[in-house]
Amino acid sequence: MLTPYIEIGEVLRPHGIQGLVKVRPETDAPDRFLSLKQVWLTDGHEYRPAAVSEAAVREDGFVYLRLDGAASRNDAEKQRGLTLYVDRAGARPLKKDEWFICDLIGCKVGTDAGEELGEVTDVMQPGPNDVFVIKTKKGEVLVPVLKRVIVRVDVEARQIVLDHAVLKEVAVWD
Repeated sequence: MLTPYIEIGEVLRPHGIQGLVKVRPETDAPDRFLSLKQVWLTDGHEYRPAAVSEAAVREDGFVYLRLDGAASRNDAEKQRGLTLYVDRAGARPLKKDEWFICDLIGCKVGTDAGEELGEVTDVMQPGPNDVFVIKTKKGEVLVPVLKRVIVRVDVEARQIVLDHAVLKEVAVWD
């Protein structure tokens, strides 16, 4: 089952004295924060809605937000360490052959030859293409996310199928 919320950032600390917080975005589209009216906040236990009344994306790559009408540094301090989410209805639309990382984690991975490899435990983003980290019985395998490697991704069924022949060329076993 897919999670109802998609992580988009983490509150790092208050910014200034007027209630803003500095957020590390966990999205490849930080400008999406500029149009958000609401996010969901959690400290890991329960989700609660929070209004977004001010947003700025700076050249340093961080996002600066005013959440729940925070008016002081003390108000902002209470938000330190919280994780920001959007619900699926508020998530940005995906293009063909795009998936949310949270939907890939935990997917079972196999090949078109019927071999079961293991489970995706992470998706690294080291450069021009992402890399699946797959936990197998023999250890970890790193697989670049390339169209020629991927036969099928079905996040609803929690299954990824890779091309057996291409996998032998590109996989890095740990």
